[in-house]
Amino acid sequence: MEHNKGSIVSELQALKNKNGKSYNQLAEETGLTNVYVAQLLRRQAQLKPDTVPKLRAALPNLPEQLIHEMMKPPLRSYDPNLIQDPTIYRLNEAVMHFGESIKDIINEEFGDGIMSAIDFYCSVDKVKGIDGKDRVLLTFDGKYLPHSEQKSEHMVSRTRPLEKQ
Repeated sequence: MEHNKGSIVSELQALKNKNGKSYNQLAEETGLTNVYVAQLLRRQAQLKPDTVPKLRAALPNLPEQLIHEMMKPPLRSYDPNLIQDPTIYRLNEAVMHFGESIKDIINEEFGDGIMSAIDFYCSVDKVKGIDGKDRVLLTFDGKYLPHSEQKSEHMVSRTRPLEKQ
């Protein structure tokens, strides 16, 4: 039976919800990053053969048909309406606001080039700031590792190990 991306994603999200595991739990069980697990379940990344047994163990009711679909190269795309979601809008705003400075630093530190989005790792972590408030720590780890111009004493990941919440 031929599936379209939307129906596959809907089935995968329903399966995840039925299973009751978070992306962090699935990441821990599979050895992947939490963002990569989310990308697999949104058909934005390709499921590799070595990962299949780990994903099956983490989501035991994952049908073979969906595994087969997930192993196909995905159409890495996005819905242009996503920018209307406040979280996605703010992420876009942050990249647009800090992008030129990041580019300058990448060029200064590495020369003329870019951060790879293919050889790329991404994770989302919940940490406590120096004021005790929850903070979102986004890690973009590509061939080049850019750092925005910020005071190091405010950067939680440099002052103490990441805390699990």
